[in-house]
Amino acid sequence: MEKQNEVVLFGTWASAFCKRVELALKIKGIPYEYVEEDLTNKSESLLHYNPVHKKVPVLVHNGKPISESLVILEYIDECWNNTPKLLPEDPYQRAKVRFWVNFFDHQIMARLLPIIMTRGEEREKAIKEFNELLKVFEEGINKDFPEEFPFLEGKTLGYLDIVVGTALCNYEAFHEVVDVVFSPEKNPVIMAWVKALKNHPSMKETLPPHDKFVDKMREKYLGQYP
Repeated sequence: MEKQNEVVLFGTWASAFCKRVELALKIKGIPYEYVEEDLTNKSESLLHYNPVHKKVPVLVHNGKPISESLVILEYIDECWNNTPKLLPEDPYQRAKVRFWVNFFDHQIMARLLPIIMTRGEEREKAIKEFNELLKVFEEGINKDFPEEFPFLEGKTLGYLDIVVGTALCNYEAFHEVVDVVFSPEKNPVIMAWVKALKNHPSMKETLPPHDKFVDKMREKYLGQYP
């Protein structure tokens, strides 16, 4: 399938981890072929290119596979060293961005599934923990990037914008399926940032359709967790 200098992305349309890679490719202006994977019936190509985790996303560049979404984003920024850059040029600024991206993935994103899986008091506890971490995140990036946060309309999307936006810009679908988890009243700065990200043309083009995403969430989660 792959030709010299060809970029192929194996993904699935409802995954925020895959969408972040799609968005990065678009921002950098990199032509690519997209292959939609059925994770209930994984292709031979996916198993070949990612034999360790057998998951998407996988980026194949000149026949060489790269797995794990954050690794792929950094590969894209380093391999196509053109502007716009996803990560800051300054090493200290890059380190701070990486820190908060990892905090978002390993702390905040990890708290979303317990909210879906639980009910009653357990869900309320899970939402409370999520909001406490969101507050830490909000205060931390506001302190570390006072001139850049929240995202200003018209600015080029960076590494942190891509990771946060492809996850949290689907908040309306998440609230429709579960509950209101975060809101302008509880999280005014995060919501202002997310709404600005959602209005960015590249983000709009990349996010999954609302109704289709709601149906997918209901199918995937509500049947499993009574």
